[in-house]
Amino acid sequence: MSSAASSRLEKDLLGTLEVPADAYYGIQTLRALNNFRLTGVPLSHYPKLVVALAMVKQAAADANRELGHLSASKHDAISAACARIVRGEFHDQFVVDMIQGGAGTSTNMNANEVIANVALEAMGHAKGEYTHLHPNNDVNMAQSTNDAYPTAIRLGLLLGHDTLLASLDSLIQSFAGKAGEFAQVLKMGRTQLQDAVP
Repeated sequence: MSSAASSRLEKDLLGTLEVPADAYYGIQTLRALNNFRLTGVPLSHYPKLVVALAMVKQAAADANRELGHLSASKHDAISAACARIVRGEFHDQFVVDMIQGGAGTSTNMNANEVIANVALEAMGHAKGEYTHLHPNNDVNMAQSTNDAYPTAIRLGLLLGHDTLLASLDSLIQSFAGKAGEFAQVLKMGRTQLQDAVP
């Protein structure tokens, strides 16, 4: 920790940065925040996608545990972190802009870092102590952003389909109501946004 415990130092291949002490995201997410300030719409604005990312990470942790590549303690901590995110906790930590370079790399790393830091605390360690559980080596083990991200997008869409169907049903009802309301009104047919010719 530094600056009177208001931040912690994290290091990657590009150097060292101060990450806010209370942040569950890490240095890669902080770099994305600095590099991609495009829309001001954070990932947390799409809770179904955040939940889907946690579900994908949970499935990967289960597979890696089953294959013997992830220890039981790391698996349990990752699983607990993912479950908390699925329940709606820590969504405010998904801070990367929805529009970014890298085809979802920043989104994937934001998820990896939040899950890792929640898991680290569950294991009794401080956020950022990645020697005990690493965002890339453990949470993202055997995954590619090009698989994890589109899978999460598809899963997020499935999770939100009930809301979409309800909205579409409401739209259908509105159109049906307007059709009845204007059933007696005669109007000329139109083709290509102009009056049709007989």
